[in-house]
Amino acid sequence: MLRLVSDEHVHDGIIRGLRRRLPAPDIVRVQDVGLAHTPDEQILEWAAAEERIIITRDVNTMIGSAYYRVNAGGKMPGILALREKFRLGQAIDDIYLVAACYAEDEARDQVIYIPL
Repeated sequence: MLRLVSDEHVHDGIIRGLRRRLPAPDIVRVQDVGLAHTPDEQILEWAAAEERIIITRDVNTMIGSAYYRVNAGGKMPGILALREKFRLGQAIDDIYLVAACYAEDEARDQVIYIPL
């Protein structure tokens, strides 16, 4: 099961839904680890050190920062990017599917858009 971290813009309903759906979810929110209102680069650094895939709604700056990091040779465990329009249940299902079925190395350096 992948280790996840959500940025502060992810709807709490997604986190609650994942916690209900996953048998032993390994998911934290940036707010819970002292990274609220933190620049994307620092969140990416923390996620890389903790080997956590980032769930984000910030498809502009977070994804740009992630690609920059990869191109510079930095470690990037992966991003699950929530598209602008999605149904909450579909997002939960798709994040669950990725978390349950992907190996860590499959998500590394990748941006996976949700819904799939």
